Amino acid sequence: MRILAFSDLHMARARAADLVAASREADLVIGAGDFGNMRRGVGAAMAMLAGIEAPLVMVPGNNESEEELRAAAPEGAHVLHGAGIGIGGLRIFGLGGGVPVTPFGPWSWDLTEDEAAALLAGSEGADIIVSHSPPKGIADRTSSGLSVGSTAVRDAVDRVQPRLLLCGHIHDCWGEEARRGATRIVNLGPTVNWFELEGTPQ
Repeated sequence: MRILAFSDLHMARARAADLVAASREADLVIGAGDFGNMRRGVGAAMAMLAGIEAPLVMVPGNNESEEELRAAAPEGAHVLHGAGIGIGGLRIFGLGGGVPVTPFGPWSWDLTEDEAAALLAGSEGADIIVSHSPPKGIADRTSSGLSVGSTAVRDAVDRVQPRLLLCGHIHDCWGEEARRGATRIVNLGPTVNWFELEGTPQ
C-alpha cells in the first residue's frame, strides 16, 4: 500500500495543493494534526484538501479539537482519537492533541500524559500509530533544544512496536526520523512524505 502522510498544514494553501496533487498516486492519505491555527480555520483547511479522493485518515492536532475536526472533515474521512481502524489489511491507531500539556494557553487542545496513556491502551496490534505529538526524546526538540515529546507515546511504541509511528507538532524537527526497536518514527511536516507498507490479507 502506498501511503502519503503529512502533518501541521496550518492552512498553507501551496502545501495543500502539493498534497492534493500527490494524493492521486496514493492508496491512503494520513494527516497527523494541526490543519488550522489556534482553533480556527479547520474548515478552510479541509476545503483546501477537498481534492483528495484516496481514503483519508486524520487525527486532531492541538490547533483543533476532535469535535472541531469531526465537524469539518470531508464525508468518508476517518477521524481517529483513541481509536483504530483497519484499511487495506493495516491496523491504524490515532491519538490527537498536544501531549504533554503545552505552554500555549487555553486555546491549545492538549492531553496530560495520563490521559494519553489511557487512550493509547487501545493501540495493541497497530501497524501504524498516528500521533500528533512525537515520542519523548525522538524528533521532539524545540529551537532551544528542549525535549518536549510524550512519554506516553514513547511507552506505546515500546509496548506495541508498530511498523510506523507518524507524528508532527514540533516544527523544528520536521523531516527527522529514527528507529526504536522495530518501529520507524517520522516527524512529518507539511510536505509530501511517502511510505510503502504491505497489509496482512484479510
